[in-house]
Amino acid sequence: MTPRVSVIVPVYNEGEAILRCLERMLREMLLPAEVLIVHDMPEDTTVPYVEQIARTDPRVRAVLNTYGRGPANAIRFGIDVALAPVVVVTMADGCDDPRQIDELARLVDRGVVVAAASRYMPGGQQVGGPRLKRMMSRWAGRSLYTFARVGTRDATNSFKAYDTAFVREVGIESRTGFEIGLELTAKANRLRLPVAEIPTIWLDRPLGESHFDLGRFLPGYLRWYLFAYGRRLSRERLVARAASSRSSGVPAPREPHDSTEYEKTA
Repeated sequence: MTPRVSVIVPVYNEGEAILRCLERMLREMLLPAEVLIVHDMPEDTTVPYVEQIARTDPRVRAVLNTYGRGPANAIRFGIDVALAPVVVVTMADGCDDPRQIDELARLVDRGVVVAAASRYMPGGQQVGGPRLKRMMSRWAGRSLYTFARVGTRDATNSFKAYDTAFVREVGIESRTGFEIGLELTAKANRLRLPVAEIPTIWLDRPLGESHFDLGRFLPGYLRWYLFAYGRRLSRERLVARAASSRSSGVPAPREPHDSTEYEKTA
């Protein structure tokens, strides 16, 4: 059966902790789905536990990322090999609510290109996490929602569903961290394509250690934050821009007159 949703989970030495995440996810999802556990190296400690579950549940696959190390490349690779028309990116740390995977996917089924789980809309909440990150993420989300009209109050959250064809068309230029969620939201906004959100309750990582490096990832977030404020772009121009960035290996130059390691959020 062809899946209706492909769930992309980038991992890095999660080990036995992945079992709890997968068990909850597989229990809560009702739509026909595949779950791609994307790892950077064959010796990743997550792989044996994923293979253990895959022997009894065919929805689960361990997938070796060949695009280069890091969460951005793992997510890019997962989306490129996904079989479903809708992809959902979620984390292996237990912070995201797996009951919402189906709900996010159904929003994309109904026509939006990005469906965001939002901590900052009414009914949403963030429990725990570093205070500075919380403040910066909330400010970025609310300012983008109010002034750039991006369609979600939580553009930096990586827990999102996407129209697979949309992502493959506009491309992913991010190469460092989890700014992919912000990048694709900004691109949808510049194309004036629909973005929607549902409230979520985000819980700080209960197991393991965060690999988020704010100093390293901040420039990428800032780049896409500014990009979201630009004027409307045609699909052709945006696709050409992404192609130029991919071929050069560096971010594309800012347009004239443009007003502008493994954890999930800014």
